[in-house]
Amino acid sequence: MRILNMKRTSFLLVGMALLFSFFMAGCASDPPDREEVISRAGERTIVLGAYSVARDALSEIIPAFQAQWKEQTGETIRFQESYEASGTQARAITGGFEADVTLLAMEGDVDKLVREGLVDPEWKSQPYNGMVTRSIVVLGTREGNPKGIRDFDDLTRSDVKVLYPNPKTSGGAQWDINAIYGAGLKQSEENGKRDPAEAKAFLEAVHRNVESLDKSGRASMAAFEYGVGDVIVTYENELLARIAQGVQYDIVVPQHTMLIENPAAVVERFAEKHGTLDVSAAFVEYLRTPEAQSIFVKYGFRPVEESVYEQTKDQFSNPPGLFDIEYLGGWDQVRETLYSKRGVWYQVLAGL
Repeated sequence: MRILNMKRTSFLLVGMALLFSFFMAGCASDPPDREEVISRAGERTIVLGAYSVARDALSEIIPAFQAQWKEQTGETIRFQESYEASGTQARAITGGFEADVTLLAMEGDVDKLVREGLVDPEWKSQPYNGMVTRSIVVLGTREGNPKGIRDFDDLTRSDVKVLYPNPKTSGGAQWDINAIYGAGLKQSEENGKRDPAEAKAFLEAVHRNVESLDKSGRASMAAFEYGVGDVIVTYENELLARIAQGVQYDIVVPQHTMLIENPAAVVERFAEKHGTLDVSAAFVEYLRTPEAQSIFVKYGFRPVEESVYEQTKDQFSNPPGLFDIEYLGGWDQVRETLYSKRGVWYQVLAGL
């Protein structure tokens, strides 16, 4: 466990401002109508469908890519951007939103696009298994950690109100639920036997204290900044980015927590249709360059590119019980165990 203390700014005003900006972002992030995307001679437009948490980093990465492409080819590339919760974004694309490129919270959402024939089944053959960023699941508390939160165990206390988003719509929420369930499994192993029933009971105990289930990780963060709840289960990068902007939190890193990996892919069916296949592939490749990876780090993400990782690894904590999705059997097993109609998560919701 590790706790980071940060300076205080005006909590309520920042929260209200963030809620307003979130509302405006939501209004601006509806999937664009492809018929409205008109490119003039000498330019093309990439339609980007991304998960909401990546928005701030991409606000710097996209102009950097545009400048590089212009210098190398003389062509102007414009972006039409949509930001939603990861699951919502994936459903929008499968439902007809013609994105050329997608950045999502987890590979399971990209797999939905693969099953619809939109993304190449071999997308994970790209460098770093198709991932562009990493993070871990952490706990965010009010400045000074007034509730004395030390680990996931404290989220089961009756005096603690918890926030995390809805895993039905948010990929980030699935990482959160996976982390809590996996921590329960780790605890059962320490007690002598890996016990899914004990892990389920642990998840139930935490969920009883959940204040609200928001649509996305960004919406959950907005609610927390507005004063809802005592502790938020979220991405490390989300808290680091807000702290860098002057919002005061303590970050608590649980002893047992989960490595998050976030993918990007070309939506080949639509990119080919729109004549952007080459530049869309170049943009996804650019996301893994040292330049783009350094920007991701600026916004709290852990890099996948080796040189940037070596330069920045001391900025990030290394919890002793860190585990990845394979500890839970991989995404196919997780979808069946936790999120199927008879899965652990839905049993927890139903009180079964």
